[in-house]
Parts: sequence; structure tokens; C-alpha cells
Amino acid sequence: MLLLVVFILLGYWLVRKGDSFYPELPVNSFQEVSDKTGENDWSLFMQSIQQNITEPFAVLLLQLIAILITVRIFGLLFVRIGQPTVIGEILAGIVLGPSILGYFHPELFTALFPENSMGNLEILSQLGLILFMFVIGMELEWDELKKRLSETFVISHASIIVPFFFGMILSYFVYKDHASGHTSFLPFSLFIGISMSITAFPVLARIVQEKGLTKTHLGIVAIASAANNDVTAWCLLAVVIAIAKTGTVASALFTICFSVLYVLFMFLVVKPFLKKLGTVYQNKETINKGIVAFIFLILILSAGATQIIGIHALFGAFLAGVIMPANLSFRKILTEKLEDITLTLLLPLFFVFTGLRTEIGLLNTPELWMLCALFIVVGVAGKFLGTSVAARMTGESHRNSLSLGALMNARGLMELIVLNIGYEMGILPPTIFVILVIMALVTTIMTAPALSLINRIFPERKDKEIQQKFKILLSFGRPESGPQLLAVIKTIFGNNEEKSAVTALHMTVGSDISPIHADLHYKEGFAPILNESEKLLLPIETEYRITDDVRKSIVDFMNDGNFDFLLIGAGISHAHKSIFKANDAAEEKNWWKKLIKSLNKRNQIFYPGHFLKDKAKQLIEQTKTTVGIFIDKDFSSISSLLILLYKAEDIWLLKCAESILINNPEASVTILDTNGLITQVPEVIRRIRPFSDQFAQRITLLHKRHLSGELFVSHDFMLIGYDAWDILSEKDEEMMQKIPSTLVIHEKNEKEGI
Repeated sequence: MLLLVVFILLGYWLVRKGDSFYPELPVNSFQEVSDKTGENDWSLFMQSIQQNITEPFAVLLLQLIAILITVRIFGLLFVRIGQPTVIGEILAGIVLGPSILGYFHPELFTALFPENSMGNLEILSQLGLILFMFVIGMELEWDELKKRLSETFVISHASIIVPFFFGMILSYFVYKDHASGHTSFLPFSLFIGISMSITAFPVLARIVQEKGLTKTHLGIVAIASAANNDVTAWCLLAVVIAIAKTGTVASALFTICFSVLYVLFMFLVVKPFLKKLGTVYQNKETINKGIVAFIFLILILSAGATQIIGIHALFGAFLAGVIMPANLSFRKILTEKLEDITLTLLLPLFFVFTGLRTEIGLLNTPELWMLCALFIVVGVAGKFLGTSVAARMTGESHRNSLSLGALMNARGLMELIVLNIGYEMGILPPTIFVILVIMALVTTIMTAPALSLINRIFPERKDKEIQQKFKILLSFGRPESGPQLLAVIKTIFGNNEEKSAVTALHMTVGSDISPIHADLHYKEGFAPILNESEKLLLPIETEYRITDDVRKSIVDFMNDGNFDFLLIGAGISHAHKSIFKANDAAEEKNWWKKLIKSLNKRNQIFYPGHFLKDKAKQLIEQTKTTVGIFIDKDFSSISSLLILLYKAEDIWLLKCAESILINNPEASVTILDTNGLITQVPEVIRRIRPFSDQFAQRITLLHKRHLSGELFVSHDFMLIGYDAWDILSEKDEEMMQKIPSTLVIHEKNEKEGI
């Protein structure tokens, strides 16, 4: 304390001595204002704030805040209505641009996006695009493309040639009235053609994932065709840019030749070197900052080389991603390092920057809106017809051909990249640019609904034998919970393939999962349950989905698949519960943790009541079938089963108990009647007699109004109805800690088969 006082006094003395050296200091602007107007310190402070806000860096930070908030809100809204996040993010950019914000609040728009700040946004957005195209290049599995080139070559190239030709025809009729004074016809027609033929590989891949088509024939062909389309389209774009910059095809040949030499250099020299690098550096421990910096250097050198050659930096970034080592772990680690900053910060800047250029008010006449509709019709017709007809010619079914046409029609972000290149080069006039942006949005938005419509018109034919089976859906979140749920299925229903069919559903939360991550999530998520399936000799079908709304996705998949029984997990195992107990002693010494524990007791200790009320309620209300919620308390097998009968409707639990006793010959069952149902209700008496006769030596009937923890402890499995559980779980939480592994069932159908 004494030392602090000494420093303060010495500091004050130094300041006073320093002021004496310069008795007449220049007066700053705020002092002048204060002297003239007599304003107080608060006014000076507010003036300082206003001056700080107008500084370039402060403006950029405010722009980032507005962009990130708006993009996030719109992205979540569009995910809720079943659309890709990118659509919401693009519309967020338009809302922040002159079309919406600039029209209704011009002062706010001018303050937030002053003209002199556009350069900063443009540079950052271009940097985001370079990183994004690098990631897109890495997502392409080059070896898989070569394997499927023969079956997708016709489809992918027809999906380019037909719309490209349609676009050039349309440009012929549009050029005179809308672009003749802006650019020459050749580059204009080429850019219209390429904008019609582009397909957004990332959007298509995410739609395929969300629809659960990744492992189907349709999904594989769609992704491979879109990937081939992307590679061809970007090469074609490079040629178009070269022609547009040089003015003639002949002069563009030099640029094209240098581009071909550059591509050969990257594939024949750089790629083999990186392949060796990938074998050495293939995990997070070996990929250090030096390796990441080296990869970034290759990315920047490649982007810079193609920019200098004359085919745009984005093509170089894309090519750098394509030649990255095929090692899946290597690519996954790189995408993890890039995707978060790229997709959440830099790419939204591109959407907003595009929105700032998209002034919908330019379409101010009915003729221009009719022209916009014509562009949309031509764009959809070219893609849809070119893809579906080619797919049908290669032997695809009507359903798959039309579905491929719908999927390949998604343009999304890739279209915006092409349009912005054309706009920056002065080839696309503002009006045509706005029309093409609207076309990109409409064609992407209509992809998912069109796919659903095709599925309704051409429903998938299912094997009659499979339809007659008792279909069980097992949905799990954590990979380690899958084997436990499968063991419950085996214990209760057995493994009779002739009567039942089991499907395991696993989901990853997040609408922006890349194909590389999705493939790894699939392998990691299903590895434990597939191993358990082999061990139990219980074959299963697997379904993988990526979603932002897990419960809705489960409900949709359940209802669409016409399943008879849904099994989900709830609660935590006894092993996890012991961890809480181990921490109790340490927490008792901390009064704050002790208070939190007392206020949030249900969540600190094993208590699945809230899960059943809050999370499972939607599943129970919206599914069309029986739902079972499994509460795991170190389940291994069933030797002593407890059935709780609270009301007459609970008698159907005997159906499940019968299956358990048949599949577990050593098991016994205790039927607990708490309300005298067995002796007083005729329906219960009629149903329980044949059950008692069939398993006479293994059944105990127990009449008891009050439950005890000892009763729960003496059994290793319990069956209870959902309504009964709802009542029981509110009575005595401490007693509920002693329940065994429990299956809470809410029945909705009576399909026979088990």
C-alpha cells in the first residue's frame, strides 16, 4: 500500500514538472468547442463518442455486429421452415441492403454502410470466398469422382450444356434492350449461360444429407453429378473470364494455355508432394501451426497465380483444395480450422455485400418483373430438362430422374459467386444482376419442396414382406447409447428377422456440416451399434441425418416410414450418477455450489422426469405410433421384471411383458396392482387370466397401494405407462432415484406381429 502511494505521488510530481516545459499547448477541437459554447463535460464526451463511431474501424465493427446478428436470425428462421441456412443468409444481405433497409431507413443505411466503407467489406468478403472455395475443393472426393465418372458424365454435362445453351438464346433477346450499352455480346451471353448452368454443390449435398439420401443410389448419383458439374462449370468459368478479359477467343487462348499448364503443374508436381505430407501429418498432434501456415501459403500462392494469369483467384483457391491429400483425417482437421471463421464471419460478409449490390427497386416496371419471371422459367427448364432427360436416358427411373432434375436446379451461393464476378468485371448490368440474384434465390428455395412433391407423386415402392413386418425405429444421440438401446430391443423383441425389422437412426445437430465431417460423423456414430449388432446377431438398417431440430426430424422420419414402435433413450446411467455422488463431498464445502445444487436438484441427480415432460412430449403427441422411452440404469439383461398397473389402460403392458418372458426364459415378472384393478375391473381380469395361465410359475401378483424404494431395488427392469409415470414421478423424487432400468411406453396402435 505504501509503495502504491509513493508511485502516485511521484507520478503527480512528474506530470506537473512535464507541464512546466510547455506552458502554451495547442488547443484541441473539443477544447475550442467548450470555450466557445461553454458546453459541459458530458456534451464533450458525447461528441467524442460520435467522432469515434465515424472512424473507419469503428464503422467496420458496427457493420460486423449488424451483419452477424441479422444473418444468424434469418438463417435460423429458414432452417425452421425446412430451407438451407444459406437462403436465409442471402436474404439477410438483401434486407440490410438498399432494397429494404436503404428504402425504409435511408439515414440508418447511410450511417451503417457509408460509401467509403465498401472497400473494406469487399476485401474481407473476397477473403472469405477464397477460404470457402478452398474448403469446397477439399470436400470433393476426387477418387470417388473418377470411379463414378462413367455413370454421371452424361447427367452432369447435360445439366451444364442444355441450360448454358438456353441462357445464350435468352441473352440474344435481352442484350439489345438491357446490356448493349454496357458490354459486348460475347462475354454477356457467356456469363448468362454459365449463370444458368451452375449448381451449388454445398447446398445440394446438405439437402441430400437432410433428406437421408446420402447412402442411397439417388443421393450418391446426385452428389457425384453435382461434383462433376462443379468441376466442369468452374473450368468453363475460367475460360469465360479469359475470353471476357481479352475480348476475343483467339487472344484468350494464351490465358487458357497458361491455365492448363498451371493445372498440370498443380496435379503433377504439387499434389504428389502434398500426398507425402498427408501421410506424415495426419492427426491433430502432428498438424502444428507450421504445417497450417504452409498450407495457407499454398492456398494464397495458387489464388494469386490464377488471378495474375487472368482466370480469377477463386479458381486457384478451389484448385488448391482439390489437390489437398486424400487422407480424410488431414482434410477434416484443415476444414475444422477454416470452416468456423469462414462460414460464421467472412462468408456472411459476402452475402451482405451482394445484398448491398442487389437493389430490387431497379425492377420498377411490370416488363422487368416479367423478364425476371422469364429468367426463372428458362433457368428451371434448362436445368430440370437437361438433367432429368439425360438421367432417364442412362437408365434411371422416372422418380430418380425427376429428383435429380430438382436437386441439380439448386444454385445458391455458387451462383452468387459467378454473378459477383460478372458484376465486378462490368459484364452484367445492375438490372440483370438483380434479376439473376432473384433467380438464384428462387431456384434454391424450390429445390426441397420440389423434391417432396416428386416423392408424393412417385412414392417409393416398398417390399410387401418388409411392410408386413413389425418395424422398430431406434433413435440415439450419443454413439455410446446406441448399443444399450439395441440390447433392449433384442431383450424385449428378440431377433426374429421374419417378424421384425430394426432401423437405427442417428442425427448430427447442425445444418452446415460439410460432407467430409458428415462421413466421419456417420462412421463414428454407427461404429458402436454396428459392432453390437454383429455381437447380438441382430441385423439393423442405418439412417443418418443432419438437422437443427432433432425432435421434428425424428417425428418426420417416424411418420414417413410408417414404423410401429419408436425407442429413444432418456436419463443417465448409474455410472454417471456415481460421478455426481463422488463430487458431493467437494461441493458441500462450497456454499455457492451447495445452493445451486439445492435449487437445481433434479438436474444434478438422476431424474428423467423433465425429459419425459419436456422433450418426449413432442414425440408422443406428433408420432402416429407407440413410443418407448428407455431409462438406463446399467442395463444388461432382464431377470426380474416389474410391471406397474395404475389404471385399466395399462393392461396392454402385458403384451410387451409376454414378449420379454418368451425371449428371456429365466426371467420372472411381478405385476404390481396399486388400485385393485386385477380384482375389480372386468376387462383387466379378462386380459390377465390367460397371461397368468401361460406363465404361471414365473408371475407374482402384488396388491400394494404405496410404493417403496426396496421394491424397485429388488427388480432389474420396470415397465410402466406414460400417464402412470407422469403421476409417479411427481410423488417422491428420492424414491425415484432407486428405480431400475425402465421402459416408459405410450401406446398408439395395436399392430400384431411380435
